[in-house]
Order: sequence, then C-alpha cells, then structure tokens
Amino acid sequence: MKTKHYYTAVLQKEDNGYMIWFPDLDGCNSFGESVSEAIEKSKEALGLYLEVLVERNEDIAEPSNPETIKVEEGQFVAVVEFDRLVYQKKYCSTPVEKVLTIPMYLNTLAEKEQVNFSSLLCEALENRYYNQSV
Repeated sequence: MKTKHYYTAVLQKEDNGYMIWFPDLDGCNSFGESVSEAIEKSKEALGLYLEVLVERNEDIAEPSNPETIKVEEGQFVAVVEFDRLVYQKKYCSTPVEKVLTIPMYLNTLAEKEQVNFSSLLCEALENRYYNQSV
C-alpha cells in the first residue's frame, strides 16, 4: 500500500500569512503565518480530505505536474509530501478490540516470553501493509 503522496499546492501571500490550496483537490486548503507553517497545516487538511475520499470509496485525483500549474502574480507552487502512515498514527490510532485464535503451541511460547499480543499484531500489520510502500 502506497503511503507517501506528493501533491502540488499553490501558495499566496496574504496580509497576515499564506493561503495554501491544492488545485487537484477541490476545497482542500489551509493557512499559515509563514510558508513552512502553511505547508505543515496543509498536510493535516490533506489528510482529512483524503481520508474522507477513502471512506466514501471515491477516487483520489492524481497530482498534477507542478510545471503545468498556472499561477497568478503573488502566487507560487510547492510540492507537499503527505505520509498517510504518519497521519493515521497521529489521528486514527483509537484502539479497536479484536478477538483472535492462534495455535496452542504459539500461545505457550509467547506467554513464556511474556509477549504483548496487541503490540506484536500491530507491528506485524504495519510491516505487512506499510513497509512495502513508497
């Protein structure tokens, strides 16, 4: 599963900071007092936007090539990296209780080693779904 996405954003200087938006993602925008703050805040907006699209089973637009984005005077283009795994760990980490069945011999071995089954399962799932990314 691909976890890193790179989206083209447009920034515009305002009186008290920078407005930032993603031309490929209608309505996805943010604001910051500095360029770096605007970009950081845009990652949260981007995460919320993409999570809603995923929940609705809607297609996620492919990012435009930054060279094709037309800007007006006072605007400039930036590419924003969004790491879905980092976002989900920060905002979507509410524990969910699961019941599972494992063979007795594995249970015996794990209990002798005082294995935390929840941590082990989380680690295994992250390795399975996120270490194949980029």
